[in-house]
Amino acid sequence: MSEQYPSQLLEKAVNEFSKLPGIGRKTAMRLVLHLLRQDDATVDAFGNSIMTLKHEVKYCHVCHNISDTETCNICSNPLRDSTSVCVVESIRDVMAIEATQQYRGLYHVLGGVISPMESIGPSDLEIQSLIDRVKAGGVKEVILALSTTMEGDTTNFFIYRKLKDEPVKISVLARGVSVGDELQYTDEITLGRSIINRTPYTGGL
Repeated sequence: MSEQYPSQLLEKAVNEFSKLPGIGRKTAMRLVLHLLRQDDATVDAFGNSIMTLKHEVKYCHVCHNISDTETCNICSNPLRDSTSVCVVESIRDVMAIEATQQYRGLYHVLGGVISPMESIGPSDLEIQSLIDRVKAGGVKEVILALSTTMEGDTTNFFIYRKLKDEPVKISVLARGVSVGDELQYTDEITLGRSIINRTPYTGGL
């Protein structure tokens, strides 16, 4: 046990919290001490929510968004436009676009973007399931809503090449989203306008 910690249990808890992204050891210590000050019911509810999330959360078999059921509430909603599919990197991007209330179609979550530097290739993402989804019919437009980075552009181009011979319109967000930006950090008004003013994708990198 480190001399600075009066308890091995405290040290272990701080170590686990500090593994979370953006959480240093000082913040981890503050969070752990906060939990220690709470009553048993509060701490039990906190711990149980994490365990339940990990063991019971599902991924939609259609779009791969997080869901409580096999098909998420967006894909199963008959009021959504099933002919339009918006391709995003992550679940956070779905949440960001939904917050704009400017898009009523469906989604497809890739789980990232192609990044050779991080050894992430097309087979590591949900690209083939997107291709299969389009080939199954019913989709008229695929909206590429990936981050405006080199990795995002590379992924756009790869998907375009796979779909260019299919009878489907391929579009991208209008450049209201600055180059290098991630959707989750773009304000709702800008993102909403970028969706409304989306433009045809011409296959350029």
